[in-house]
Amino acid sequence: MPKPRIGSCPMFGLLRDGKIQEFNERKAKGQACDLRATDLSRIDLREMDATGLDLGDCYFRMSDLRGIDFRKSNLEGASIALANVSGCFFPSEVTADELLLALQHGTRIRYRR
Repeated sequence: MPKPRIGSCPMFGLLRDGKIQEFNERKAKGQACDLRATDLSRIDLREMDATGLDLGDCYFRMSDLRGIDFRKSNLEGASIALANVSGCFFPSEVTADELLLALQHGTRIRYRR
């Protein structure tokens, strides 16, 4: 597993700075975004548009993810330990048991194949 990295793309910086609305606007206009294996821990990401994002191997430890729709995102290998996931939608390939393990014990999210 790769270690979490601090992303170098401007879109990553917007998320780290809490500028979710600006992130969503730029994403909607087609701005590229490299978030794979980045450290998004302890960030309030509510209202982030995650559609089509590759969030594989990302660290979301203790982040506020409430209400995010991840159904059309890649979360394989992501860490969501102690994150607030109330109201989230997750990809159908991720079981409820898998999510509980990831939240409570810090395992990486694995997809059911």
